[in-house]
Amino acid sequence: MNKIHPNAIIKEGAIIGKNCEIGANCYVGENVVMGANNIMYSGAIVDGYTTLGDGNKIFPYAVVGTDPQDLKYNGEPTRLLIGNNNTIREFATINRSNGMDEDTVVGNNNLIMEYVHIAHNCQIGSYCILANVVQLAGHVHVHDYVSIGGVTAVHQFVKIGTQAFVGGASAVKKDIVPFSRGQGNPYQTVGLNSVGLMRKGFAKEEIAAIKEIYNLFYRGKLNVTQALDAAEKMELTELQRVFVDFVKDSDRGISR
Repeated sequence: MNKIHPNAIIKEGAIIGKNCEIGANCYVGENVVMGANNIMYSGAIVDGYTTLGDGNKIFPYAVVGTDPQDLKYNGEPTRLLIGNNNTIREFATINRSNGMDEDTVVGNNNLIMEYVHIAHNCQIGSYCILANVVQLAGHVHVHDYVSIGGVTAVHQFVKIGTQAFVGGASAVKKDIVPFSRGQGNPYQTVGLNSVGLMRKGFAKEEIAAIKEIYNLFYRGKLNVTQALDAAEKMELTELQRVFVDFVKDSDRGISR
């Protein structure tokens, strides 16, 4: 049975799943589709063509699914898709996409802390941590298991690879390779996220293989093109292939 406070506004047409709790002064728009076991604490807003999975928690004054902050947006019924078991803390904002050809997407089991902004067309994977006041411009892609420290700004169209650790108060303008760590304004990659990988249960052999491919790109005297050529002549492991393919697909260039 749902628990909906009498002061909450649920617009006609909204679909609310089973066992949801919606607190005082919450707002749910007419085009929202919400799964089961979601909690909206007082004052939270979910609007627009937004679909939520199951077990999400949306804290007071978070605003989810509103129009993109993009002058090219012309009022189309663009979408925001949110998976399961995400925690969206106070005053976070997540916008819908700016066109019908691509949705804004948030995966599963993410922690999105206070005052985070996820702009239009962002693609957030699963098991990510976005600390307080992280600001993602449009079209940013954040892969699975990424941690981004507080007060970090990420330029539009940047990609951040899986298992990367981005230190706080950074300004990120280029792509960040998987398994790496760094910080700064301008952002500098300083090494592997070795501690994070060990905590996630990566074997020593796996970390050693990642270190080998990382060193090829970051510790040798080769430029990126030369390093890619050398990598393609190696018998790459699965994790090394993840690293190499990310570099090959980078449009903005990788952070050094």
